[in-house]
Amino acid sequence: MSVLAANKEIPLLQVKNLKKFFPVTNSLGRVTGQVKAVNNVSFEINAGETYGLVGESGCGKSTTGRTVMRLLEPTSGEGIYQGKDLYSLKGKELHSMRKDLQMVFQDPYSSLNPRKRIGHILEETLKIHRIGDKKERMERVMDMLHRVGFQSEQYYRYPHEFSGGQRQRIGLARALMVNPKLIICDEPVSALDVSIQSQVLNLLEEIQDEFHLAYLFISHDLSVVRHISDRIGVMYLGQLVEEALTDELYANPLHPYTKALLSAVPVPNPAVKRERITLRGEVPSPLNPPSGCVFHTRCPHATEICKREVPVKKLVTTDHAVACHLF
Repeated sequence: MSVLAANKEIPLLQVKNLKKFFPVTNSLGRVTGQVKAVNNVSFEINAGETYGLVGESGCGKSTTGRTVMRLLEPTSGEGIYQGKDLYSLKGKELHSMRKDLQMVFQDPYSSLNPRKRIGHILEETLKIHRIGDKKERMERVMDMLHRVGFQSEQYYRYPHEFSGGQRQRIGLARALMVNPKLIICDEPVSALDVSIQSQVLNLLEEIQDEFHLAYLFISHDLSVVRHISDRIGVMYLGQLVEEALTDELYANPLHPYTKALLSAVPVPNPAVKRERITLRGEVPSPLNPPSGCVFHTRCPHATEICKREVPVKKLVTTDHAVACHLF
């Protein structure tokens, strides 16, 4: 269970000690190791808030989102949604839960069927969950297209007839068709131009206010995460190393890895001088992560205890937790 909570309300989603390991096999099919993509991750998301999950490529943030969504089955851990463990649900219960948890993917084009018209793609979600008749489904699709900035005639177009930003809007519209409570956004703007990014982010915020949605927003772009998130979790090599309210994290980063990430964010004002922290060495392999603190091989402040013992995530202030032996 996360040691940090933004408020006293019962969380919409609680992720506890989540692990996702991928087996590595040799030519004979024997398991020779485990890729520890997500290793003992815990966090909470409250109704109506945006939880940002950041870290460099390969840290396990997308795998975390897909495992929460049950597109991947966890190795161990719990995902408590409204009092029910997501990983124990089967059949009708699992099918019903999927209405509440939806996902927007990084590549909107590959997530859309190129042989189907946009209107039919959006209607498919309603058909799967047996919502409405043919006329009602079409009316709902038209309404949702208008909400995300499209005209009625675009109902009949194919995915290749839209730009990247428009396709991402379609992906968002599809996620919204069944009135979800939580949307997992996996790098939703990373493939878009900066001007289009701002349009999609503004749309996400407008939709969140209108439908009282919660977002798990996964990204490597710290500027984007700062703009949209209420709280942020920082991942490194499959583990959550720091967690705080957005303003607190950017004003007072504690973990050496978080400090290095923030120092790499470009500053638009050339008059502002900021120390750049350069991490030496390569990111270790999740197939064979370092003992103790997984960051100690690149940390400029590492001591002997960092090599031996895994740091426990602890509260430093009311809204700020860090997993580091320096605190």
